[in-house]
Amino acid sequence: MRYFIELAYKGTNYHGWQVQPNAVTVQALLDDALNKVIRNENIHIVGAGRTDTGVHASYFVAHIDVLTRIDDTVRLVNKLNRILPNDIVVYTANEVADDTHSRFSAVERTYRYNVQTGRNPFNLDLVHQLLSTPDFDKMNEAAAILLEYADFTSFSKLHTDVKTNNCKISYAQWTQNGDRWAFTITADRFLRNMVRAVVGTLLDVGRGKMSVGDIRRVIESKDRGSAGASALPQGLFLTDIVYPEELFIRTVFK
Repeated sequence: MRYFIELAYKGTNYHGWQVQPNAVTVQALLDDALNKVIRNENIHIVGAGRTDTGVHASYFVAHIDVLTRIDDTVRLVNKLNRILPNDIVVYTANEVADDTHSRFSAVERTYRYNVQTGRNPFNLDLVHQLLSTPDFDKMNEAAAILLEYADFTSFSKLHTDVKTNNCKISYAQWTQNGDRWAFTITADRFLRNMVRAVVGTLLDVGRGKMSVGDIRRVIESKDRGSAGASALPQGLFLTDIVYPEELFIRTVFK
């Protein structure tokens, strides 16, 4: 039987989601906790994607396969949360069809990147603090151009194993809340390091290092070196993952 697990984590203390040798990762801690709770099975959790070192997920989905049906999923969740550190929280465990995949069945993902125009010593690991205020109007003009393109090679980490660098972006916009701004971007899929590379390039536009029109040149060059440097990881959150309703409907957490 396959179960989807909904969770969240603060990525500050971890080398990303994916298991790595000689590094503490979210996936490794979940594997360990699951095998302590579900005994006599070799449980390996599979995530909807992989986040980099220091990146957060306010909403994340992963799946596990078990040989015996879990009769009390609430009890499972409570046991896991007693084992896991406080910066990783499991919300639900729901049985799904065996061919439903946390990564490949997802049809849409949303990321949010938080910046703050001003200094605050209490949220250094949750936002990218800017020393000066960029031109967010120009950054939004540039962000709108992203929706016109499909190939985002210029914003991808080099030498990845993906078959295509095409993504369909449906939303990309900066919004303000006091001294904080958030860049929200939604697409059917994302490339490795894509969101941070896009944010870094948009910040270059806002700082006058690039023009709004330069975004077209960057995208059409299909050259990572033409884009801006990747923004710092701590401002980035994975915030939503969408599946076809007949497969899985996200729980709304209050």
